[in-house]
Order: sequence, then C-alpha cells, then structure tokens
Amino acid sequence: MCRHLAYLGPPVTLSSLVLEAPHGLLRQSYAPLDMRAGGTINADGFGAGWYPAPEADAVRYRSAAPLWSDASFAAMAGATRSSAVLAAVRSATVGMPVTETAAAPFAHGRWLFSHNGVVRGWPHSVAELAGGLPVADLIMLDAPTDSALLWALVRHRLSDGGDPAGVLAGVVAAVATAAPGSRLNLLLTDGRGIWATAWDHALSVRTTPDSVLVASEPIDSLSTWNPVPDRHLVVARPGHYRVDELTMTGVP
Repeated sequence: MCRHLAYLGPPVTLSSLVLEAPHGLLRQSYAPLDMRAGGTINADGFGAGWYPAPEADAVRYRSAAPLWSDASFAAMAGATRSSAVLAAVRSATVGMPVTETAAAPFAHGRWLFSHNGVVRGWPHSVAELAGGLPVADLIMLDAPTDSALLWALVRHRLSDGGDPAGVLAGVVAAVATAAPGSRLNLLLTDGRGIWATAWDHALSVRTTPDSVLVASEPIDSLSTWNPVPDRHLVVARPGHYRVDELTMTGVP
C-alpha cells in the first residue's frame, strides 16, 4: 500500500527525513506500523523529489529496488538539502509492474505527487474516467498502474487551472464512486504548499512555527503529531494547516 511523506520548512537533508529519522521511510520500508491489511513491507521501489532552488522545478530520484539496498541514494541523500521534499516507498499491488517508472513521486514542472492505496477493480472500474483524458496523457503514463492514472487525472485538472485542494477532492470523489472500496491517500506539493487526502488509510501531520510535515506514519515519537481523520483533506503550509471533510461530491 506504500508509505509517503512531504516536508516544507528550513532546508534539511533528504537523509534526515527518509533514512535517519527513527521511523522514517527507511524503517517503514521493512517495518511499517499501519498498512491496513495492504501488505507487510514496502520493498517494490522508492523515490524522492525535491527543489534544488526556491524557484526551480522539482527534480527526483526513483528506483525499483528496495530503499535499504540503494547505497547510491544514501550517499546522495546525505549531501542533498532542500526546503521542500516529497518521498515515498512502494508496495506494489498484485499484478502491477515493479519498475522505476511506477515508483512515486510522479512529477511535472513544480508538481510532485504520490498515491498510497489501491484502486479497486483496476483497470476496468476506472476505464470511463481514463477515457475522459486526452489521448496523449494516456500514452505518456509513467507506468500501467493505478497510481500513474491517478496522477494523470490530477495533472489534467491542475493544467485546467483547478485549485489543488479542489482537484484532489474531485479526483477522490470520482474514483471512489467508480471504484468503491478504493484507498485513496493522495499527496501533492508544488514546493510551497502541501495538499493531501486521507481516504481509508492512515495520515498524520505535524507543524512547527516554520515547518510542516505530512506523512503516512509519524517518522518519530514526538507527541506533536496529529492524526488526520478518515475522509478528510489537509491543506498545509509551514507553521499551519487546516483539515476539511471530503464528500462523494468532491466538495471540501
């Protein structure tokens, strides 16, 4: 079912969030605490995206290998600092490919995106939704997976000028209607804000006066983490966040 996180705040190393934190994504790759019966480990690839400069587009590193096996990423992560990071480890749904391009984050310009969960009845349940996308978007899917299609749906609505909160809410509502029982924790950032949904899966958020961290599971034991209620949307920036209820009509 995957695990993911997004951070905004003072520059930190990728390693501090992903590898060094007591329950960071490295530990969550082999010992997650709240998978909701969606697998036992997250060993089917990983990725991290960040911004090399405040106004730069996002860059990313992705791999089909388990996070714990990639010494090159460990070396790079310790030397790479950013004020905005989105990272994920993957547990592939049975029948979906284990490839580098299937790992989050998905990216376009300043946008970084991840999905934690599963679309039930894939691919037939969402064929009609996919049919509403431009053909070029379908041809250019990163991989033949539910997460890549969710990203295409989100990206298309963002390109039409949609507000990120409304875009995520609308995509969740559409997919939950077409594929009941889906788990749809979506995570999106442009390096300035974070938008995330909790839909039948775990999500927590923590703020300090100058930072915010949204994660599938708390990455440490500090008491300042707040669980996000199920079927709610988080809109976060450094120092503050709000939580809105999600409905099947997609209106926060």
